[in-house]
Amino acid sequence: MGEFQKAPISNIVEDATFDFTMGDAETGIAKLQAALAESPDAFEAWHALCEIFYSEKRYDEALEAAEKAHGLRPDDLYVNTSLSRIWLEKGSKEKAEHFGAQARMASWKDQIQNPDAHADQADLS
Repeated sequence: MGEFQKAPISNIVEDATFDFTMGDAETGIAKLQAALAESPDAFEAWHALCEIFYSEKRYDEALEAAEKAHGLRPDDLYVNTSLSRIWLEKGSKEKAEHFGAQARMASWKDQIQNPDAHADQADLS
């Protein structure tokens, strides 16, 4: 078991995100990759890895991580948004629009399933 596997996946994601925000993307990436070697179905880790790669302009690696996350939760608002942004950077407007539409549908679905949560947000407008 690797050095980074002693904590729950959510703690590893938080630690890796902190490393990234402190300017140490490579350590954050290493933590997430080690966690994913042990827990390949960890959606949150795939999505965090995708976002770090995206921020580092490593779009091919971001796409690979996002596709893994999408395979685990195809209706997730955030991973569809990430895929839209990645495809835009990679120059595929058609794929970017496809995933943007998927993100909008996920948002609408969430609004229908959780109207009380969205009513509070509407009050802020």
